[in-house]
Amino acid sequence: MLSRKKALQKKREQIIEQKGIICLENVTKSYGSGKPALNGISLNIKKGEFVFIVGASGHGKSTLIKLLLRELVPTDGTVTVMGYDTAKLSHRQIPEFRRNLGVVFQNFRLLSDRNVYENVAFAQRIIEVPPSEIRRSVPTILATVGLAGKYKAKPKQLAGGEQQRVALARAVINKPEILLADEPTGNLDPGNSWEIMKLIEDINKRGTTVVVVTHNREIVNAMQKRVITLKNGVIISDEEEGVYQDED
Repeated sequence: MLSRKKALQKKREQIIEQKGIICLENVTKSYGSGKPALNGISLNIKKGEFVFIVGASGHGKSTLIKLLLRELVPTDGTVTVMGYDTAKLSHRQIPEFRRNLGVVFQNFRLLSDRNVYENVAFAQRIIEVPPSEIRRSVPTILATVGLAGKYKAKPKQLAGGEQQRVALARAVINKPEILLADEPTGNLDPGNSWEIMKLIEDINKRGTTVVVVTHNREIVNAMQKRVITLKNGVIISDEEEGVYQDED
């Protein structure tokens, strides 16, 4: 007889198989009496996909990311992430839910008083990974992102591209099911932007579902991934091997 935990895991896997690892069904998010930030959108993202979310500022991308992170719940409709109906998660369940989400932001969000090693190790310490495993896994992931020799450096001693590599290492060290990248190249020059996107693509090739919010037209057009375009809170385009849609 299955334990409760295993039964719930099996149910989640069935939901992911049926709906995708991310599923929004007629989702609206309103902040007040004005126009909704998202207005009746539906989308499905399969496990292992790489998806760009694009559109002008103020058209719903940040709200969508916050819904996926369960920082917000929808006003109407259903958001299902990794088999969880996010609106039904209790406060106690949210930290466990987020353990399977890796997140990278435009402004890096590194701990300025800790070195590279400690910034990455922090992600494992908060979920109580044994110290012996941390000592093995942190050097491995730093080597993967090309920072094996920088483990003692503080964030202020690193260039922007290096800081974003640290943030990426921290986001994926716990092998999340989904990586959410919110403008990951927004503060980087073109060369570093491409290096970060190549690393994110490599992470996707290892099985992690990737969702990237970006304004970087050149990267979107060159990488030829699935592209979902938001405008005025609705999806106006959803294309496989898509391109960046004009914002006018």
